[in-house]
Amino acid sequence: QVQLVESGGGLVQSGVSLNLSCTASGGTFSLYSLAWFRQAPGKEREFVAGISRSGGWADYADSVKVRFTISAENTKNTVYLEMNSLTPSDTAVYFCAVRGFASPSRFARYYNYWGQGTQVTVSS
Repeated sequence: QVQLVESGGGLVQSGVSLNLSCTASGGTFSLYSLAWFRQAPGKEREFVAGISRSGGWADYADSVKVRFTISAENTKNTVYLEMNSLTPSDTAVYFCAVRGFASPSRFARYYNYWGQGTQVTVSS
């Protein structure tokens, strides 16, 4: 059974940076991709960024493109999300997810495993 554990969330002021990480353990996929989603109170879970296992393909939601960077370190089974220029609209619980396909998807239903989430709160 694959387990994903996120870390790095917290309370920050608008304009600063924050880095999230997610480490996977258990299970194996011959091909897989990883993604970050987020869910704000009262809103649906939304795609933030995704990356192929090789790191050769990355995709971003328009709302975070340029500000956020996703990367993966395969030797550590870890995916990172570097978030810059944070605004209060970035406040949400951030989840990492993995699916058994080479390319990431923007749709949550295509992911097999999820982490428990880490809270990111950006104050104005």
